[in-house]
Amino acid sequence: MELRVLNYFLAVAREQNISAAAESLHLSQPTLSRQLKELEEELGKQLFIRGNRKITLTDEGMILRKRAEEISELVRKTEDEITQSDETVAGNIYIGAGETDAVRLIAKAAKKIQEQYPLIRIHIMSGDAVTVTEQLDSGLADFCLVFGEIDMTRYDGVSVPAKDTWGVLMRKDSSLAQQDSIEAKDLWDKPLIVSRQAIDGEQLQNWLVRDKDKLDIAATYTLLYNGSIMVEEGMGYALGIDKLINTTGDSTLTFRPFSPPLEMRTHIIWKKYQVLTKAASLFLQILRETAEEERPEQ
Repeated sequence: MELRVLNYFLAVAREQNISAAAESLHLSQPTLSRQLKELEEELGKQLFIRGNRKITLTDEGMILRKRAEEISELVRKTEDEITQSDETVAGNIYIGAGETDAVRLIAKAAKKIQEQYPLIRIHIMSGDAVTVTEQLDSGLADFCLVFGEIDMTRYDGVSVPAKDTWGVLMRKDSSLAQQDSIEAKDLWDKPLIVSRQAIDGEQLQNWLVRDKDKLDIAATYTLLYNGSIMVEEGMGYALGIDKLINTTGDSTLTFRPFSPPLEMRTHIIWKKYQVLTKAASLFLQILRETAEEERPEQ
C-alpha cells in the first residue's frame, strides 16, 4: 500500500466525487478510478459505495480513512522533524490533553519557549485519556496530559503540581445548590451526566459507593463543556472536575466539590525511550522548570 495511493483515497473521501478529486490531484479520472480499484483489490474489501453523483465510504472505508489520515500526518510530522536546520530551532510540538486546568502549565511553558524560539509552534489536541494516549502511542503526539493512574512502565512523565478536584456541576436553582459540598448519597436518586471514561474507572465508582448500573445515568460526555449544556437544559447533574466551566457572573450554573474530597494527580507523559526532536527536548526542559516553579514549597 503506497502513501501516494492513500493520499488519492483521502482526496476522494474528502471530495466525495471522483471527478472533483481527480481535478484536485491533477490526475485523469480513469487513472484515479484505476488506482482506487487496485487499492480495493489489494485489501480485498470494498471501500466505496458509488452513487450517481456522490461517493460514500463503507465501514471498511471509514476505518481506512482514519488510519490513512494518521499515517499522512505522521509522515508530514517526520519530514518536518528531519528537514529542520541544525542552526535554527524550529518545529511543531503536538500535545494531547484531557480536560483539566493543568493545561495552564503547558500554556506557561509554551509562552516561555516561544519568547526564546519564536519558530516553535505548540499544537494541543483535546480528547479523553483513551484518545490522547492513542495519539501518543501512534506517534501523532509528542506529549500527553492526563490525570489519574498512569502505567509508568510504558511512559516517562512529569507530575503537575496542582490536583484536579471532582465535584458536581448543577443549575443554581437546583436543590443541591444549597449545600456547600455533595456526598455520594445525595446523588443516588438524581439523574447524572458523567464522563464516559470516568464512570468505568474505580476511583469514581468507589467514591459513589454504587455500581454504575444502580445509578440513574441520564447521559455521558467526553468533554465537560457538552455536559454543561445538558445541565443548563435541565437533564441532570454533571460529575466532573473544577475550573473547567465558568460559573461566575450571570452563569446559571454552580459547582460543588465532593465530600469527602476526590482528587486526581495530573501528569505530562511521553513514550519511554522516545527520541525527542530538538524543539520537543527544549520544551520538556522548560516544562520541568515551570513545574518546579509552580510547585508549592514544603
